[in-house]
Amino acid sequence: MAALNPSSTTAPASAISATGLRKSYGDKLVLDGIDLHIPAGTVFALLGPNGAGKTTTVQILSTLIPADADAGEAYVAGHDLARQPDAVRAAIGVTGQFAALDNLLTAEENLLLMADLLHLARREGRRRSAELLRRFELTEAAKKPVATFSGGMRRKLDLAMTLVGKPRIIFLDEPTTGLDPRSRRTMWEIIRSLVAEDGTTIFLTTQYLEEADQLADRIAVLDHGKLVAEGTAEELKRLIPGGHIRLRFADTDGLESAAALFGSTSYDTDSLTLHLPSDGGIPALRAVLDGLDRASVKAEGLTVHTPDLDDVFLTLTGQTRTGAAAGLPKENAR
Repeated sequence: MAALNPSSTTAPASAISATGLRKSYGDKLVLDGIDLHIPAGTVFALLGPNGAGKTTTVQILSTLIPADADAGEAYVAGHDLARQPDAVRAAIGVTGQFAALDNLLTAEENLLLMADLLHLARREGRRRSAELLRRFELTEAAKKPVATFSGGMRRKLDLAMTLVGKPRIIFLDEPTTGLDPRSRRTMWEIIRSLVAEDGTTIFLTTQYLEEADQLADRIAVLDHGKLVAEGTAEELKRLIPGGHIRLRFADTDGLESAAALFGSTSYDTDSLTLHLPSDGGIPALRAVLDGLDRASVKAEGLTVHTPDLDDVFLTLTGQTRTGAAAGLPKENAR
């Protein structure tokens, strides 16, 4: 992989910057020239169906495997990925899909082992281990073997081990797979605190679309090795048709007046509701409210409905809702 020009304007501002990143195995192209720009202190989520190339992307950016030698350039934490892999490793932490813990050791012993591997002084290692046990609410379980831990406790300890070296960038590859809803939300709170309190950059891959919606500042959708869309959750939702404003009225006179005003036939006399196509943006909402006000038509209620990330994911990747990954409710009222 070629080095970025040190004078590049994107590298210093980015925790991760990559252009034309490609990976192939023989004739099989896994990543097809993807570009990434991830600001420091943010959460970036990479979505995609199984086999899209998400884990391969994480493995390349975390120096576990090389990209194709003649394709792309990348900086991670300001270091050239190809020429300075040791510097990249010193700045990052990686939490994979499965907890990398020693079941025969206690939680404290696992953390101390990681401190030893990072060559921390014994006193500093013990201080750091105790601090992380407190932060992850594992102090009472510190002396217990990891084999006795629940799935949620194991994932918390796994992430705690990643933090022993105080990485500036953390790669989380499907960190909540297999967790129950309560444990998943606990992990979300931990991830939010890492960004808000420590300024850590999080590179997240996930199959849970609600997770990306809740956590990510920006989301990219990867399909067949290509990035097919990128933006905030709201920007991605506006790419997909189907959004509407729903107005509710007190009587049929108000309903029919509004329907005539907006030239709409999409209304329900039983529920006294009128649906108006909309992208959910503020200008569209303001236009509807101003129109009602000028015509002296009073609505009893108004809700804005936009496509959710399920719709975005399935539309962009050409899939159907049958058997889709867990995600948001179909209709997401605002």
